[in-house]
Amino acid sequence: MTRIRSLAVVITISASLLAAVPCPAQIAVFDPSNYSQNLMTAANTLKQIDNQLTALQNQTQMLLNQARHLTSLPTSLLNDIDRTFTQTQNLLKQVDKIAYDVQAIEQTFQKYQGFSASQSDQQLINGARDRWQTSVSAFQHSMSVGATAVNNLLATQSHTDTLIGASQSAVGVLQVSQAGNQLLAVQARQMADLTALVAAQGRAQSIEQARQTAGEDQAREQVRRFLTSGRGYQPQSVQMFH
Repeated sequence: MTRIRSLAVVITISASLLAAVPCPAQIAVFDPSNYSQNLMTAANTLKQIDNQLTALQNQTQMLLNQARHLTSLPTSLLNDIDRTFTQTQNLLKQVDKIAYDVQAIEQTFQKYQGFSASQSDQQLINGARDRWQTSVSAFQHSMSVGATAVNNLLATQSHTDTLIGASQSAVGVLQVSQAGNQLLAVQARQMADLTALVAAQGRAQSIEQARQTAGEDQAREQVRRFLTSGRGYQPQSVQMFH
């Protein structure tokens, strides 16, 4: 009986000891395939983010370039160019007797033809003097236009240098285009000066040729009157040297 009790105690103690022993800890298992897949996913995500950042940078640069292309040219010489245009036009309007007008020219040139016997000698003389003054005025006007064209050469050079410098330092297409347009305006103004000069010279030459033609016609009328007068020409002795 005592041995049975002793065995029971031993069994009880053993059971108690077994119950007191802790359970073994859980061990983490490393999966290389899963780790590699996660790493590739993270790398792809980073690559996508980098691509998005690059795209944003490109769009920002594109917007900046568009802004520069739309930037207006700070240099404008259109007022100066227009002022010289106006100066040349006003000079062409300051003509004497025969203006740059078709009807006025036709009316004025009627005085250059049709000399008749109804006109007195004094009228013929006054007409010749008036035509001579018109020719002188036309040549003076031509020289004034030429002087204006020459004086504008300095302004043309200054405007050209300024606009070329502005085009070379332009930051966008709009500034280059505006500089080119102003250069064309400078060339147009220079062509206008040359046109005015050619017109003034042609006017002066035409008036002078008309004066010479009218003088020949008037001379024929005066010769006719001289030869058909009452006495006619009577030769006389003239003492030239004393």
